[in-house]
Amino acid sequence: MPGIKSAAAAMAALFISSAFAAPVTDTDRKQVLDAVIAHLEKEYIDPDVGRRVATKLRNKSVQELLKNAGDGTAFAAALGDKLRAETGDGHLNVEYSEKELPSDQAAADAGFSEQERERYYGAHVNFGVRKAERLDNNIGLLDLAVFPPASMGGDTIAAAMQVIAHTDALIIDLRRNGGGEDTLALVASYLFDTRQPLSGIYHRPSGKTTQNFTLPYVPGAKFGGTKPVYVLTSKRTFSAAEALAYDLQALQRATIVGEPSGGGAHPFTYKRIHPHFVLWSVVEKSVNPITGKNWQGVGVQPDVLVDQAQALDKALALIAEKKEPRAVK
Repeated sequence: MPGIKSAAAAMAALFISSAFAAPVTDTDRKQVLDAVIAHLEKEYIDPDVGRRVATKLRNKSVQELLKNAGDGTAFAAALGDKLRAETGDGHLNVEYSEKELPSDQAAADAGFSEQERERYYGAHVNFGVRKAERLDNNIGLLDLAVFPPASMGGDTIAAAMQVIAHTDALIIDLRRNGGGEDTLALVASYLFDTRQPLSGIYHRPSGKTTQNFTLPYVPGAKFGGTKPVYVLTSKRTFSAAEALAYDLQALQRATIVGEPSGGGAHPFTYKRIHPHFVLWSVVEKSVNPITGKNWQGVGVQPDVLVDQAQALDKALALIAEKKEPRAVK
């Protein structure tokens, strides 16, 4: 679930794009726009917003503006920017693939997803683990750039958790984390001694909510459920990173330090809408079982509000304040 405009733009830069992208025809534009409008009107997680933005996309002035984007990459970027600007939803986007996608929907989605996962979560970014270290005074620091799929980076995440398992306090740095997948639940599971509820997913087409929980088993030693945890956030903290911060805050397990996060609580899936275009389809939203709400549009609100650049120093200071003074012999 990577997202927000900054994260979406970063994804686009990492993704399948080319300075030599083929020109897009009026027929291509119509097919893509019709598919996006249909998604907004019939499937988008917020029906009122979807209908309002669909109406705007039918406006001739908007279509003329999009027509100025001459190739596939530029057209997808312009349309994605418009969607995010109108909905405030950083997960709503359109991507261009220079290579023609398979006609079979499942094959197209799987192929597109696999390429995206490798570029966003792969070994070249150490599956999202930037740092896992023990600082002075036995304080653990875990710096995560993304949450990889467990099938790709679960072992690396588990190994990182072992580095900090026996520290006296833990700082989880999510200031540069744009989101990701299911290893957020793996990280959370190391921070509790018993099973705990996490944010579930409401699926608009079915009307059902799937509840999520911490895992019953994790590899290696846990950090445990009693030692202090601090989570650092910034405006770049988004999607799955926000889910971890929000859930730990709701469970009163962590102190959030830094800036309000980006505000993206709508997961997305890929949907082929043209041989060369994929829509980030948004038909779901996160729902926390404790608050009954989520962080869409407002972000996770820090317990300690400071500029993100000072968040680590502030967390260290808070830990120092709570440490009991040593007895004088």
